[in-house]
Amino acid sequence: MQKGVVDFITLGCSKNLVDAERVMRQLEVAGWKCVHDPAEPKGEVCVINTCGFIGDAKEESINMILQMAERKKKGKLKKLIVMGCLSERYRAELEEELPEVDEYYGKFDFENLTLSLSQGEGTKAGYHPAKLTENANGCAPYERKLTTPSHYAYLKISEGCNRMCSYCAIPLITGRHTSRPMEEILEEVRWLVKQGVKEFNVIAQDLSSYGMDLKPHPALPLREGGSQTAHKRHLLPELVDKMAQIEGVEWIRLHYAYPTDFPDALLDVMARHANVCKYLDIALQHCTDHMLGLMRRHITRAEQDALIRKIREKVPGICLRTTLLVGHPGETEEDFEELKEWVKEMRFDRMGCFAYSDEEGTYANKHYKDDIPQEVKEKRVEELMAIQQTISGELMQGFVGKTEKVVVDRKEGEYWIGRTQFDSPEVDCEVLIENNGNRSLEIGDFYDVKIIKAEEFDLYGEI
Repeated sequence: MQKGVVDFITLGCSKNLVDAERVMRQLEVAGWKCVHDPAEPKGEVCVINTCGFIGDAKEESINMILQMAERKKKGKLKKLIVMGCLSERYRAELEEELPEVDEYYGKFDFENLTLSLSQGEGTKAGYHPAKLTENANGCAPYERKLTTPSHYAYLKISEGCNRMCSYCAIPLITGRHTSRPMEEILEEVRWLVKQGVKEFNVIAQDLSSYGMDLKPHPALPLREGGSQTAHKRHLLPELVDKMAQIEGVEWIRLHYAYPTDFPDALLDVMARHANVCKYLDIALQHCTDHMLGLMRRHITRAEQDALIRKIREKVPGICLRTTLLVGHPGETEEDFEELKEWVKEMRFDRMGCFAYSDEEGTYANKHYKDDIPQEVKEKRVEELMAIQQTISGELMQGFVGKTEKVVVDRKEGEYWIGRTQFDSPEVDCEVLIENNGNRSLEIGDFYDVKIIKAEEFDLYGEI
């Protein structure tokens, strides 16, 4: 057990990762050494940042808590702390069932966690964690200890969601949609550039709603005749436009847009700026009017299809990533067959698919019966992903012979591994560049790479 060391284990999505990075930065300012996702935990304190989204994620979080609790029982760990979505949602139950955990924190009480750990021996005198509106100890509240390779970072621009889709527990965990002030985000971007970050993966539960809850600056005139609702406007296009003009920002990539009330002006910004990647992650979930209605998506197939056409027309060559959900209560064989044909027609560049998970407290849990067998759900996932595999293979062949701008992420055996603007870290395709010994590439740098071979989910290139 290493004194003064905190092991952080982050489960779930990139939004959770940003939270962990913020906490680690605060603790290191306080005098702790923080290690993220260690292969072999050795610290005297372990913080588990949990996920509570769906059944599999909750099970993973519980298993990790039990594993670390066993380490504590054996005397290999002094203190065990749990934070994040699972404890935000089930804190009372966890405290009762898992008393081995010393402290539980939710998703938003970072200050209490950092303040708790900063009271220990060896902490810098006078330390207090940075609040959301101020600097403390020379540390701004948005500063983080980056756990990603130094050339890219995730940039969270809002919390929560107001959409209340039938199947989703996220609003129950994170609350209503809350946008971060634009200037604070831009300050964070400038700070990250100084740390060497070149690629910004913009994330939120609902990108499309960014700014709708923000009031205008007092010095700015009200729009729409000065009505009380004049401040409600999409600010994502303006934010991305300003980010793109910051020196040092090489790539901006957008994740988790919502199709309903999509900010069309964003497409003009994407088309205008070369450093805004031609990439959009937009979760569509389904295509039939029957299922979109049951899911409470507030959009029709015709409207959804029109949006996809508009995106592709205004941003030629854009890479569209989407996520689909199958096995939702009420999904018939006819719905699923239409979904399969729709996927073939739309030919998404990237696609993920999940089976419905019945989550307590959601609209679907309260009003529908989860009557589709698990094996049927899983079979539908497999069928859709097989279709997408074929589509992906065909689309990837279109890169052969082209030269693409590629960022190098790492070296692995005989290859340098990189990505094009059409690929997000860890979830999308990669470019394998043969390491022939003639040239040494720098991790984090960009190169023009000629694509010489394509597989279903990877490209091969040469410089």
